Amino acid sequence: MSMFEDIPVDVGVVYEGERIRRKDMYVELGGPKVDHKFELVRVRKLEEVEDGKIEIIGPDLNELEEGKSYPFGILVEVAGKQLEEDLEGVIERRIHEYCNYIEGFMHLNQRYDIWLRLSKKSYNKGLNSFVYIGKVLQRLFKSELPIIEKIQITFITDPGKVKELWQEAMKIYEARDARARGLKDEEVDVFYGCSLCQSFAPTHVCVITPQRYSNCGAISWFDGRAAARVDPKGPLFAIEKGECLDPIKGEYSGVNKAIKEKSLGAITRVWLYTAFGYPHTSCGCFEAVAFYIPEVDGFGIVHRGFKGVTVNGLRFSTLADSTAGGRQIDGFHGISIEYMRSPKFLQADGGWKRVVWLPSELKERVKDFIPKDVVNKVATEKDATNIEELKRFLKEKGHPVVERWKEEVAVEEEVREEAVAEAPVTGEAVLSIPEGIPVTIGGFRIVMKNVRIRAKKAIIRRGEKGGKERR
Repeated sequence: MSMFEDIPVDVGVVYEGERIRRKDMYVELGGPKVDHKFELVRVRKLEEVEDGKIEIIGPDLNELEEGKSYPFGILVEVAGKQLEEDLEGVIERRIHEYCNYIEGFMHLNQRYDIWLRLSKKSYNKGLNSFVYIGKVLQRLFKSELPIIEKIQITFITDPGKVKELWQEAMKIYEARDARARGLKDEEVDVFYGCSLCQSFAPTHVCVITPQRYSNCGAISWFDGRAAARVDPKGPLFAIEKGECLDPIKGEYSGVNKAIKEKSLGAITRVWLYTAFGYPHTSCGCFEAVAFYIPEVDGFGIVHRGFKGVTVNGLRFSTLADSTAGGRQIDGFHGISIEYMRSPKFLQADGGWKRVVWLPSELKERVKDFIPKDVVNKVATEKDATNIEELKRFLKEKGHPVVERWKEEVAVEEEVREEAVAEAPVTGEAVLSIPEGIPVTIGGFRIVMKNVRIRAKKAIIRRGEKGGKERR
């Protein structure tokens, strides 16, 4: 007998990666239009959990208005003799996986960024109560993680209660993250990998180190270690570091080997601490995007909760599309907010001395980890809403990237003088590009085939001494 015969829709891994578009959705829970949403797992004592209990605080699915978005919370309470508090984050991340097993029920992101949609088709089939979803989650959790002896689940749609529990959840997330700080990447021999998001991004694997959280912000190095011990064949696994090939960019032979294997050869190298060259891939659940702004030679950062337009005129959704899907795109980098608090944050690119813009809400959350000599020199949407305003702000504040502009101008002038002295050219220049040369523009990879480009003016920038490219 199937464990899901009493569920009105199918349940299985075949539905992972299913996307529900707005025109096909019955209702939306959480998501970008809603301020308060969360999912939280708490480990309790055995006597504190009523096994199989499913509680709904607020309207049930069949009481919600079709086409609307609602505040939403999921509280999962588990108990077992072998369960420890350190496993809460690991169990919590599985909510994403198990919800996506349900036909017509889409789950994206994590923690305080969850975004769920129920399709009209599944609602009309009878998936009209959170009770069905609770039963699926309970059965999958106990089947996949036998150390869970008891489980009860509460779904919250009452806006006041969602907000109240959201505030509590935010404190718990912060406490978990704080516990994980302090350990350095150099002090361990093993990193951890996570492939939970491969249903949406088949070539993506998160590499989790003590100083680089998972992109979703939900899994620390300690969480990865706990998960690999509890479920050795699960989506979280150990990665032997191997030889450190570049301590600044963050390249390790063991990481390259594991990534190549888990991505089926699509990704062969990863540099953990840079957004250029071979940047860490991104899924779609990342908390924020670091994006290169060539006009100022610096980075902007925007988090998922920012509803406005960034300083380069793009919204989070557009920038997210430029980096999601398990691709390596120069200058576009999906990251967690906790990684922004790490000493390894964009280490090879200059770290915080290269960051020029981020939303004020995000800046407030991480300001204690921004160097004191830089914090007031990083612009927000209150200081600059376009590139010209940003340039003025950076000059007025004396941001470190301004020095890079001076260096760049000096190199351009030097190259121009050399070019004039060695080979003065007048008239129209013609550049021929042989077949097969790839160019990445705005997140798109363009392959040139026997292209001839005519230009009346060209600026040639020479690389730094030692063959290092200037970015």
